[in-house]
Amino acid sequence: MILLDQNYIKKIFINRLPNSHKGNHGHALLFAGSKTKMGAAIITTKACLRAGVGLVTINIPKKERTSIFTPIPEAMVEFREEKNDWDKYNAFAIGPGFGTDKSAERKTELLLENLKSPCVFDADSLNILAKSQNLLKKIPAKSILTPHVKEFDRLFGHHQSDSERKTTAETKATEYNCIIVLKGHQTFITDGIQSFENTTGNAGLAKGGSGDALTGIITAFLAQRYEPINAAILGVYLHGLAADITLKTQSEESMLITDVIDNLGYAFQQIQK
Repeated sequence: MILLDQNYIKKIFINRLPNSHKGNHGHALLFAGSKTKMGAAIITTKACLRAGVGLVTINIPKKERTSIFTPIPEAMVEFREEKNDWDKYNAFAIGPGFGTDKSAERKTELLLENLKSPCVFDADSLNILAKSQNLLKKIPAKSILTPHVKEFDRLFGHHQSDSERKTTAETKATEYNCIIVLKGHQTFITDGIQSFENTTGNAGLAKGGSGDALTGIITAFLAQRYEPINAAILGVYLHGLAADITLKTQSEESMLITDVIDNLGYAFQQIQK
């Protein structure tokens, strides 16, 4: 297992070219938000933008469109109830605040039938996959699953310890040709071939919204054409590093995930030194 530190991150991080344009940095589509959880969509989208994506579109319920434009004027939207063209996107994420009702299940199944690019699965989408295990066989190759401990056990059965979960994660990553990000203290990342343990982050991240932000960050790196395993590694490390930087102005108790997103720029600057 490889411990992630700044030296390792510098080896895989790619600096932006000075003559690049938004088309060089990808277009991400985020399936996020529902009637009572539009905050998750906003957090995911802000984090995705702060992590360098060129363009981002959010797939949301049409009735909730007014909640998006003021906090995130940089984002575009498409409506969940409509038939959409997904060929123009090169990175996808589904789950934050998405819901688990029949409509959400149908949309997840439709996405799995049409996707050819890797996708980040988080939150409600993981619970849908856990409920319908046959869908796990349909996830695109090199997709990234980001469960916390309870979501992991819903997917793969009850475990007695984190050590057991890590072993299962390696096995399941191989079985489904995916990357698993097992979130927690020293988040564990594996593609079944190599495994990594994160060294950044603190207990201030133990709040709602932290996973939504991580999803946005990882998806941004996917859109920027990083190898999926490197997108997961960079996302986890920078998410934690931004949280550590946030402790300069907040405590673990007072830290909000929006503070962490605002400090992503300082995290980038630190790994670019």
